[in-house]
Amino acid sequence: MALVGVVGPCRSEGVLTMSDGARVLSVNVAAPMRNDIKAVGFTGIDKRPTDASVMVRAPGPRGQGSGSGLDGDRVFDSVHHQGDDRAVCVYAREDLDFWEGELGRPLAYGAFGENLTTTGIDVTGALLGERWRVGKALVLEVTQPRNPCTTFHNWMGGHGWLKRFTDHAVSGCFLRVLESGHVRAGDPISVISRPSHDVTVGLAFRALTRQRELQARLAAVEGLTSDIADETVSSWAARLPGLRQMLAARRSASCMDGDSDYAAPAADLP
Repeated sequence: MALVGVVGPCRSEGVLTMSDGARVLSVNVAAPMRNDIKAVGFTGIDKRPTDASVMVRAPGPRGQGSGSGLDGDRVFDSVHHQGDDRAVCVYAREDLDFWEGELGRPLAYGAFGENLTTTGIDVTGALLGERWRVGKALVLEVTQPRNPCTTFHNWMGGHGWLKRFTDHAVSGCFLRVLESGHVRAGDPISVISRPSHDVTVGLAFRALTRQRELQARLAAVEGLTSDIADETVSSWAARLPGLRQMLAARRSASCMDGDSDYAAPAADLP
């Protein structure tokens, strides 16, 4: 399935159109489940498709608002996974299809914990600050790449998953809500403005992980999220020592149980 680019050279003014193929394939909300690796005890990473029309609005500041931008969704980790800059998580069906081939198993809509599964729009190539109209009223703005965490690692079965995901550098992205509105499966997506810089979701993800020499280019983005601007790499990389400790403990326990293949060695982690 081919990705569809923006038609025409215009960037910050006027309306940028996309082909009729750019649309929401699925709207996904959480089915809460136990998560013993986090103090909060639960996670909303298990997203399930809904046929309903779902209201999307700014959830409020991290730790103070409703957590997710989608009515009916749940985000339990108020430290890492809430706030207006992370109101909506998006992943492309085309990229899920790649991982289906790599993993040798089907991946349903919402399999990566995304709220919207899209088609026909290059999520990795979206610019930070790019604005999308989804359906009739909803307007979203791309804020930052999705950053993989320990819950995502376990959800996908461990075994070096974070390293594979980080190496591929197709992260999906978060968006903030500029204008509230309803969304449902089948809604069209159009890009209505793009900033003049060239910092894409993919470039930002690589700058924050494997290619830190790219970090200087992030300065071209006005209104960087606090995750990127305040700590740049440290806010993302700080999770890795804890992940290594967790995996080391699990690996030790697994070895005692005769199963030494729980996860990749710490050296193989991002």
